[in-house]
This record gives sequence, C-alpha cells and structure tokens, in this order.
Amino acid sequence: MRAEAVEFLTAYHQEHDVPGLAQRITEVLDEIDLTGSYRHRGEELVYGSRVAWRQSVRCIGRVRWSALHVRDRRDVTSVAGIARELRQHLAEADRSGRIRSVMTVFAPDRPGVAPRARIWNDQLVRYCGWPAPDDSVLGDPAQHAMTRAVLRLGWRGPDAPGRFDLLPWVIETATEPPTLVAAPRKLIREVPLSHPQYPWFAELGLRWHALPVISNMRLRIGGVDYSCAPFNGHYLSDEIGTRNMGDVGRYDQLGVVARALGTDIDREDNLWREHAALVINQAILHSFRSAGVRISDPHTESELFVRFCEQEERAGRPVYGDWSWLNGSVGWAALHAVHHRYYDTRVPTPNLLPTTRPYDAAGGVGATLRDLHSAAHRELA
Repeated sequence: MRAEAVEFLTAYHQEHDVPGLAQRITEVLDEIDLTGSYRHRGEELVYGSRVAWRQSVRCIGRVRWSALHVRDRRDVTSVAGIARELRQHLAEADRSGRIRSVMTVFAPDRPGVAPRARIWNDQLVRYCGWPAPDDSVLGDPAQHAMTRAVLRLGWRGPDAPGRFDLLPWVIETATEPPTLVAAPRKLIREVPLSHPQYPWFAELGLRWHALPVISNMRLRIGGVDYSCAPFNGHYLSDEIGTRNMGDVGRYDQLGVVARALGTDIDREDNLWREHAALVINQAILHSFRSAGVRISDPHTESELFVRFCEQEERAGRPVYGDWSWLNGSVGWAALHAVHHRYYDTRVPTPNLLPTTRPYDAAGGVGATLRDLHSAAHRELA
C-alpha cells in the first residue's frame, strides 16, 4: 500500500500541478503506519476514479475518461442507504436517454478483512435465467447462477417467468447480511427491438435495457480497494447485438434471425452467422436511436479510441489495452482502426479489477451467506 500510495499521489500532484506533494506523502504514510490504510481526499478520489477508467484495459470508450462524474458516497454504509444511492445513480446516469458516465464510490475495504460493502449483481440491470424442465434456460443463461442465488435467498419472482424478468439486487455490508432489494422498474429504461427493413424482427419480442452499470468490480486507487463502486458508460451496439443476443451461452438469436431471413444455417460458406449478427446490430442501432437512447457503433468508437491513444501518447503515457476486448465483434473487426494497433498489456493501478462472485460457491450461494444465514433477510421496496 505504501508504494502504491506514493506512486498515486505523485501522479496526481504532477498531472494537476498541485503543490505540497512531500507533505501529503508524509501524512499518508503516517496514517498507513497508524491505521493500516488511509483516506483519499475528495479530489484524489475523483482523479483516481477517472484514471482507473483511463487505464481500464478492456474498455474502448476511454476517450471520455476525464468527463466521468464521480459521486463520493463513502459515508453511506447501510444496505438501505446504498440501495437509495444506486437508484439515484440510475436517475443521474440515464437523463432521459442522454446517458452520461457516472461512478458511485462507497466505503473502502478494511485491510485484511471482508469488503465493507459489495453488490452481488454483475450489473444493476440484468435479466433472470430461469431453469426449464428440458435443462435449457429461459431468459439469460449467463444469469442462471445468480437467479438460483436470489431464489435461495427467498425471492419469489413473477408468477409466470419470462425472457426479460429483472433480477433483484443483492447488497451486503460488513454489518448486514446479503439483502434482497427490488430492482426499481420505474428507473430502468428498456428498448424494444425492431429493424427498419424487416417488420418481422419486432415480432421476435426482443428488448434490452439502456444503461450498463457494472456493479461487481473492485476499484483500486493508490493501494486502497473499493469493492462497491458501480459505474457506467453507454452501450456499444455489438455488446448487445453480437454478444448478449448472439452468443450461444446468452440469448442465442443468430439462428433464429438467419432462419427468418431465409438463410440456410446448415451451410458455413454463406456466412449466415455474420449476416444475422449484422441484422441484429442494425436493429440495435435503429431501435436505440429511435427511442432517443445514446448508443455507439463499433466503427465510430474505434476511431475515437485511436484519438484517445494519440492523446495518451502526447501526454507521455503508455496505452494499456487487451487487444481481444478492444476489437469489435460484429465479424469484420479487421475493418476497425483499433485492429492494427498493439497495446501495453500490463494492468496498472488505479484500475477496475474483477472480483470473485459470492454465489459461485457450493449451492449457488457463497460462504458469506452461510455464515450469516441466521440473520433475517428482507426485501426493500
């Protein structure tokens, strides 16, 4: 922590030309010696959160990093308070479809102990994955384990399960057990999907939510971890169209769309998957823009990422990146500007880091739940 703190504070003071670096380093190191950690000043937290996005190796939308709106909610430590702030995050980020990038940072973890707070959901808006009698999954297969977990926690769900049922939130703190919180449907914007050329596309009954709020990653700034720091950008069309709708382990719609187009899916030389993925992506872009919801296409975002790379190089900073994540997934990634670049593959800090899922343990619910099972679970409206 001492080394990371010094590195972070030095970068902050140098990038912002802030005086008093030596004094601040002394204060922080003394605080670490006394308490085992230290508290970021408000302006340090904002800077660190933005740099974490700037250095996030899997994100192609980093040209906007300096515009990230950071909500400092480190004093909110109860489940009820966190749930209230999550609802406010949705409202502030959505802005009637004019989506802006927002991060809400809650209390930091204590060194050597469990997180002060965490959210089980990987995003604040996710759809259930219901087990079907034939061993298939109704809804989103990627959320099958989470759906089992919330059912074990006592969630009842709708009487008639569907493909797009909103999962409740599960929030836990250092003093409160994993708690079910109803997803605020009135604050969640969803977009029905249609295609400008194929009227039958709307009859597929597909839709997707407008706001991707990542809620299970760990924000690390200067050696301090924040396990509860949900953040959002806005969607790239192929995140929804190719991955969420197209992957076999997700909604698996490529074959459905290809057959509706009259394409023979028993052949490979007709590129039916690419054709179907293109049509789905066209539907995503058309539907979101018709609904007035901000969304990006892969080519535009690729060009913007090249601009980001140029900005970083002019500033004398390396461009960190995971090539496999930065290239589009519609099928012609080689046409995108980012395809011909390579990146520094290190993962520096500040950054946003993956965490283990608490419901991946035996039975679909992690050790935290077993330890706290005697406590009553409650659902917040």
